Amino acid sequence: MVRRMAAAGLCGAALAAALAAALAAPAQGAEGAGVHTGWRPKDSGTDARFRGLAAVDRRTAWVAGTKGTVLRTRDGGRTWRNVSPPGAEGLEFRDVEAFGARRAVVLAIGEGEASRVFRTDDGGATWSETFRNPDPRAFYDCLTFFDTRHGIALGDPVDGKYRTLATGDGGRTWRVLPTGGMPAAQPGEAAFAASGQCLVSAGRRDAWFATGGATTARVFHTADRGRTWTVAEAPLPAGDPARGVFALAFRDARHGLAVGGDYRPDQPSPRAAAVTADGGAAWTPATQPPPAYRSGVAWLPYGHRSALAVGPTGTDVTADGGRTWRALDSGSYDTVDCAQDGGCWASGEKGRVARLEPTR
Repeated sequence: MVRRMAAAGLCGAALAAALAAALAAPAQGAEGAGVHTGWRPKDSGTDARFRGLAAVDRRTAWVAGTKGTVLRTRDGGRTWRNVSPPGAEGLEFRDVEAFGARRAVVLAIGEGEASRVFRTDDGGATWSETFRNPDPRAFYDCLTFFDTRHGIALGDPVDGKYRTLATGDGGRTWRVLPTGGMPAAQPGEAAFAASGQCLVSAGRRDAWFATGGATTARVFHTADRGRTWTVAEAPLPAGDPARGVFALAFRDARHGLAVGGDYRPDQPSPRAAAVTADGGAAWTPATQPPPAYRSGVAWLPYGHRSALAVGPTGTDVTADGGRTWRALDSGSYDTVDCAQDGGCWASGEKGRVARLEPTR
């Protein structure tokens, strides 16, 4: 995902140091040298469920969710401005990609015309609907950008192959890409629009998307912005429509994380995370995975080995590149995102939004 980030100053460096110390500490409340790190809830003023989240920096973030709701903060979450597109109350926003405090692209999901893309250049004061899905068989789940101009969106299989859209002008226009370079989908396979992270990118040409609902969970990879794809099996729960890989995070073109499991609250998810060091060609199960289903994951922007995973039953943290995870927080969140200045945000049901903050 591409964001225009604020330069990290002394405050950002101090936050990063405090978080790094906490993450390296023994697993008792993420404490270390008197430092405690956890989610600090922010009052969003709404009960919408926010599965779409874009962290611009420690002060600025966007969330998108149910009832066509889009909010933006520029003061670290103390206040939120409702910048929802007019007339979008019946839409389900599941992904938002932001390029600062003024420019963002949001995706609404659903069959046929329910799948739409909107774009703003003025902080949400006005929006343009730049794509409305004309195919009743198509259902779009996630979107990502390689840079400020080039991006793709992922749709569930149509005629046995996943459908992708592409933009080369920052989301002003979109085109359906040919499927000749797309491997065939498994029967019953689909992507999960649970956190805006079923499709992610790293660098200017590489992207990955995650699947579930079929015999095996899988991760697809493109190195040419969606023209051709390869696919690999992922060792996460599968074999049921409720199981699979729900979210991905790549810190570069080789190192990635996958989280998921079974989203039903009465079902276990014993293998809820995996890692790759070769761009997704092969995946290794976490030796100590999160204890339950996780729907969102994000690398911390320092140290190169620390990341957060969130879900309905809590947040877990890794300090060894995803091999082992330990509990950080018990609150319910659907998605998580971190900016380059160390600002990490999470969002979820009932208007939940929080920022990761150190305290003493």
